[in-house]
Amino acid sequence: QVQLVESGGGLVQAGGSLRLSCAASASIFSIDTMAWYRQAAGKQRDTVARITSDGSTNYADSVKGRFTISRDNAENTVYLQMNSLKPEDTAVYYCYAYRVNRLGIGVDYWGKGTLVTVSS
Repeated sequence: QVQLVESGGGLVQAGGSLRLSCAASASIFSIDTMAWYRQAAGKQRDTVARITSDGSTNYADSVKGRFTISRDNAENTVYLQMNSLKPEDTAVYYCYAYRVNRLGIGVDYWGKGTLVTVSS
């Protein structure tokens, strides 16, 4: 079982930066995929960025060139560096993990979220 705890959210002015952290209770070596999602008020939850066990990354078009996902395996932590923030980036950001267990069953894990508010 994997527990995910996000931190680093807060209030920032447009054009500013924040770094979100997601601490996992298990070694991220064993996790196939980790990702950041976000959900703005009244909107659906969308993928922001994803990183696989081999280091491959993907980004939503809306954040390409501004956000960077990375990981520190020694600290079992995944980060989302957010630069040039815009008011439309305001949302609750959720950490996500996907792992195939020893029985060959894929399991989804979600953090509880951290709020990012970007003022205009």
